[in-house]
Amino acid sequence: MKNVLAYLEDSAKKYPEKTALVDEKHSLNYTEFIESAKKIGSKIIDITGNQTKKPIVVYIDRCIESIEAFMGIVYSGNFYVPIDNALPEQRKKLIIDTLNPIMIICSKQGQMDFLKYRRNILLQDLKDSCINEVQLDKVQCGQIDTDPLYAIFTSGSTGVPKGVLVGHRSVIDLIDNFAEIFGFTHENVWGNQAPFDFDVSVKDIYSTIKAGGTMYIIPKRLFSMPLKLVEYLNENKINTAIWAASALVMIANFKTFDKILPQYLKQIMFSGEAMPNKVLNYWRSYLKDLQYVNLYGPTEITCNCTYYIVDREFTNEESLPIGKKFNNTDIILLDSERKQEVPRGETGELCVRGSSLALGYYNNRKKTAEAFIQNPLNNDYPELIYCTGDLVKYNERGELLFLSRRDFQIKHMGHRIELGEIEVAVNAMDFIESAVCIYDEKNEKIVLFYQAKQVCRKEIVERLQTVLPKYMWPNKFVRYEKLPLNKNNKIDRTKLKETLEED
Repeated sequence: MKNVLAYLEDSAKKYPEKTALVDEKHSLNYTEFIESAKKIGSKIIDITGNQTKKPIVVYIDRCIESIEAFMGIVYSGNFYVPIDNALPEQRKKLIIDTLNPIMIICSKQGQMDFLKYRRNILLQDLKDSCINEVQLDKVQCGQIDTDPLYAIFTSGSTGVPKGVLVGHRSVIDLIDNFAEIFGFTHENVWGNQAPFDFDVSVKDIYSTIKAGGTMYIIPKRLFSMPLKLVEYLNENKINTAIWAASALVMIANFKTFDKILPQYLKQIMFSGEAMPNKVLNYWRSYLKDLQYVNLYGPTEITCNCTYYIVDREFTNEESLPIGKKFNNTDIILLDSERKQEVPRGETGELCVRGSSLALGYYNNRKKTAEAFIQNPLNNDYPELIYCTGDLVKYNERGELLFLSRRDFQIKHMGHRIELGEIEVAVNAMDFIESAVCIYDEKNEKIVLFYQAKQVCRKEIVERLQTVLPKYMWPNKFVRYEKLPLNKNNKIDRTKLKETLEED
């Protein structure tokens, strides 16, 4: 298999009339899905003159049409780049200048007002065309599995976004692993939470298409209305959820299951941030028979490289393992200089090798060379690995434990401190809804930002006295009624750090 379109074509043959995608306004069966994608692909080929392996931007909405556009672009032999139209204009310009796309696809006329000198076109105009099977077949004959499939832009330390470019083979590896390990079939009904410019959505989209299942695009507003969210899951008989950990935290914080329970949910997978066991234990106390899976991995290794199927009880104070590597992926733990492998049981930086690695950062060789390096354990031939910047170690069961970010390790009062260890201790407290630590380099202070119903500095210190040495206690406490989240529903550490600079 060399192209993800094989998933769509196989499912369209097996389940032609089955509903594939559902949003607030429309639904699409597999026959309609593949016909729409082929029409879009045919028109793109016609407009661009058979150009392939080039970026095409899609101004996304949480709707079926965004995914139709993605698949149409793949049929044209190019790769798609989802961009949230709500992004600031300057950020959109930085991304588009990096890409120099051959086309920008918009779903609404108003979106076309931006950068009019670019080649932009309404999606509906692409759909109002005929399928050219001869041209589509010609394009696909020239495709190989290392061709690019999509690019997703992440934040860059210099202020310039980085476009992570991922190929077909990487996604095929991931999705085949998911299907085999988690037993996905055409009976799975996914509830999509992740935005389409966030790589978690890749697992929803392609797992659905491969299995011949159905995916519901859950309205964004419901993720701030937990009762209505669970009602939506029940009304649509959703049994599979691959969500950001923050979505599970929200449901637990509102004590949602005291009032209503998901009736059909069988599998819940979470990633993005470390899952507090306090939250997981809340879910497990109400929904004992679910399969809970902790997924780990950055965008640069195609979503996830390790997984842990929860198989035992954990106290609130323990860390949840990130588990073991996926098939056809190798994990290496390197020392601080990225030169040697650390001994088993010691802390090292998690590095990944295998076909799961992204192709690099689009149009950014310097950043690519910094993150994708020659395997220091192999001097005999070229072999790239990706350095995640995450510090991990193996526990006595042979499971990987996430400890902290490499850049979260600080030197404070003569001690090396992992900020992640403080966060685990605070997030275990029953009166804390969520918390993160940031180091204020200017004033040399550990700052704890926490979400709670009331100020509880005294209570936090009292609890920390029993679990952490005094030099690890935060020097400053900042309470929020609701911690700021970024567009991917992760706590916005950048915004919190900016508040320190303003002070």
